[in-house]
Amino acid sequence: MSANSNMLDLAAHEDHTIAVLGLGISGMSAADALRRAGARVLPWDDNENRRNGAAARGLAPYNLEAAGFDEIDMLVLSPGIPQGHPTTHPVVARARAADCEILCDIELLTRAAPDARYVGISGTNGKSTTTALVGHILAQLEIISAVGGNIGAPALSLDALGRDGVYVLELSSYQLELLPRAVFDVAVLLNITPDHLDRHGGMDRYAAAKRRIFDGQDKSQSAIMGIDDTYSRAVFDEVSARNSAAMTPVSTRGACTGGVYLKDNWIIDDRDGLAEPVIDMNALSALSGVHNAQNVAAAYTAVSAIVNDHTAETRAGITGAIADFPGLAHRQELLGTCGTLKFVNDSKATNAEAAAHALAAYDDIYWIAGGIAKDAGITPLEPLFERVRHAFLIGAAANDFAETLRGRVPVTVSGDLATALAQATEMADGEAVILLSPACASFDQYPNFEARGEAFRAAVIGIPGFVPHTVGGAI
Repeated sequence: MSANSNMLDLAAHEDHTIAVLGLGISGMSAADALRRAGARVLPWDDNENRRNGAAARGLAPYNLEAAGFDEIDMLVLSPGIPQGHPTTHPVVARARAADCEILCDIELLTRAAPDARYVGISGTNGKSTTTALVGHILAQLEIISAVGGNIGAPALSLDALGRDGVYVLELSSYQLELLPRAVFDVAVLLNITPDHLDRHGGMDRYAAAKRRIFDGQDKSQSAIMGIDDTYSRAVFDEVSARNSAAMTPVSTRGACTGGVYLKDNWIIDDRDGLAEPVIDMNALSALSGVHNAQNVAAAYTAVSAIVNDHTAETRAGITGAIADFPGLAHRQELLGTCGTLKFVNDSKATNAEAAAHALAAYDDIYWIAGGIAKDAGITPLEPLFERVRHAFLIGAAANDFAETLRGRVPVTVSGDLATALAQATEMADGEAVILLSPACASFDQYPNFEARGEAFRAAVIGIPGFVPHTVGGAI
């Protein structure tokens, strides 16, 4: 399908005046799409370079901080811009005072394509892998679909899919706060653990933002929820009490009646009360670890809900597609081997909770960690330190991490990633894993976690004797 012949229909906004605040990837995509639809677009960004970039594309910046919002029909807001705690952006405050509708590009997508079906996926950790996995399965089943939102393409750059199409959208808590009317045919919430608390002002408000994914659902729609942490379990109980959507619990900690869960490293499907083993996690080299079992169980359940077919043939198609999934870059990505050593790129692990999943997935780890630490540093990882043979520490947190590890794990303060990898490769022996799972943000040395992961990949590929991993290979 060509993008030109399958563009979303935004004609409802023709001749409307629409402000766009935040001209990053999604903001520029929204501004361009609305302008093509005939809207009068007023773009603004606090960053001068982004304003200049918009001007170069024919979108003249309009200072929204001085705008009169009485004549503006809606404000399309980039999700990263604060609209409450700890502050409210002055443009948002002006829009609210004028009772101007505030939303994000995903809300516009759902209005532009109301006949399509929507899978929304959120959670503190695992949402990108689950979103990509759902998209992969649908593609393998030859179901018309598109993946976007907080991963991949911005919402308004996606093709129009028609009545049979399925949009698979990764949703951050910030985006969920900007969806006043969107309703998801299948809504997935994986987990809720502390993150973005500076933005939300505490766990209760963060959990409330995540719970928004289930708003407006009815019995024809599906609510799929991880129940393995306190806050997610509370959301499950609350949504269950509404008696609105069809509920499916997902657990990796024990059997859940009527749900999908992990037992003896098998995914068990008990939705029909049969407790049937359906997926052997031991066979999924690209999806190692208990946290990936949650991702697999949620993706399996979500696609089953979309196709609404429990036959053995359809189930085999879903499970076969999962087995073919190559994994997602920078998320416990198995790069390959050098002799008996495995190299794993988990650069997306920007906090201790995410790094815990990787540390729990492997034994005999040579761990590369560090960067800009979150509040608790790596202290929450203490129960997993015994899995680490040696730690190689980089970035701003290196010395603090060394102090935390003192007397527990042998440490080398490497300083930078290339040095850490070289030292780890020289030291490692036997059947071991060299794991980049930083438990930190990257901004002290890299612009983002992707750049950090790509630097690791490039360095690993250059190791003499390195053999890249291929799906279905022997690794």
